[in-house]
Amino acid sequence: MTQVKFLTKNFGQYDTASIGDYMKIGGFAALRKAVNMDPEEICNLLSEAKIKGRGGAEYPLGRKWSQARAVKGEKKVIICNADEGETTTFKDRELIHKDPFNLIEAMIIAGFVCGATDGYIYMRAEYACYRPLLLNAIRQAKNYGFLGENILGKGFDFHIHLYSGGGAYVCGEGTALIRSIEGKAGRPRMKPPFIKVSGVFARPTCLNNVESLSLVPHLLCDRDTYMNCGRGESIGTKLVSVAGNVNNPGVFEIPFGTTVREIIYGLAGGVQHERPIRLIQFGGASGKVADSSILDTPYTYEDLRSAGVMVGSGGMLVIDQRTSVIDFLRMNQEFFFEESCGQCTPCREGNLHIKIILDKLAAGQATPHDIKTMGTIARVMSMSSLCGLGETAQNTLLSAMEKFPETFVIGGEAL
Repeated sequence: MTQVKFLTKNFGQYDTASIGDYMKIGGFAALRKAVNMDPEEICNLLSEAKIKGRGGAEYPLGRKWSQARAVKGEKKVIICNADEGETTTFKDRELIHKDPFNLIEAMIIAGFVCGATDGYIYMRAEYACYRPLLLNAIRQAKNYGFLGENILGKGFDFHIHLYSGGGAYVCGEGTALIRSIEGKAGRPRMKPPFIKVSGVFARPTCLNNVESLSLVPHLLCDRDTYMNCGRGESIGTKLVSVAGNVNNPGVFEIPFGTTVREIIYGLAGGVQHERPIRLIQFGGASGKVADSSILDTPYTYEDLRSAGVMVGSGGMLVIDQRTSVIDFLRMNQEFFFEESCGQCTPCREGNLHIKIILDKLAAGQATPHDIKTMGTIARVMSMSSLCGLGETAQNTLLSAMEKFPETFVIGGEAL
């Protein structure tokens, strides 16, 4: 099968260092259109397209922008979350690298719709090589009058600032990200107050993922193409990053409804040396796992949810038979053990003790009681952790216990 080109249609079509080249292919036409529309009309368009947040939370974008518009307050802020710390997820990197001006245009449109005066791009430390590209795009947009004061003569002021994090995965969580921008330790805080009311520097804040934002200019200029893609409640297209034991790992734009088999064996070139699949993890390190029985499931929000997994960040990790389920879980758990900020007890202690039990299980030293304890800790973490990291860290383990119960049988006693 071939990819669709909606969100990625600008890739390779212009010099990413030149705003003039971007404008030659229609760049900033969406912004010119947007500033002559009622902002609520744009929110309604996003709601009609049923765009869910592409960072993993799946919160409807049109609803988020409409709520941000309704918040009372001056000096509102738009934040682009370009942290992308989720393992096996690298789609946002492609959007930054291959279409930076579209992201800048999208943020300006978001600022206009939500009534914001400032925008922050929070980019992970590992993407430092793209800083010059974005700084150049911001500078040129300002020189051409698309940023700054009285944009396009509409009395609209908007400025964009680029901020690089220190490499902490937890800073992909909204409140931790905001504290990092403020110069504080990147640790989550309790809510309320919610970000939309009191976010960065206590200003009303609307936070969006790179892919979520990048869709908006394309949708404003070409609504019909997007609306004609998809299946059921999942309208449009999605960027999927496929990694692991496949012949052609990479980022692919697919229409919703493409099957998992078509993604892995078509776009990603199949499994290396035609080995059988052990498992597939969906949605990054905090995603759930499935076995090869999911291959003919359509890639939509509702179909994947029915199959016990989720779209999440759009990552797909394919593991073949050379890796055992336990070795995979140990690798995944090592990530969360390292990345937990340690602020709340369930996540701090839970990740440590699950790591210990998985190591015992791999060494053949675990008892049935250990397995039961591990499952209990995982469920407690999901219900009582302070932020999304702790709440979702054991999605992989809990889904593996359900999908591969034979892995957790010790002495004939199962969980």
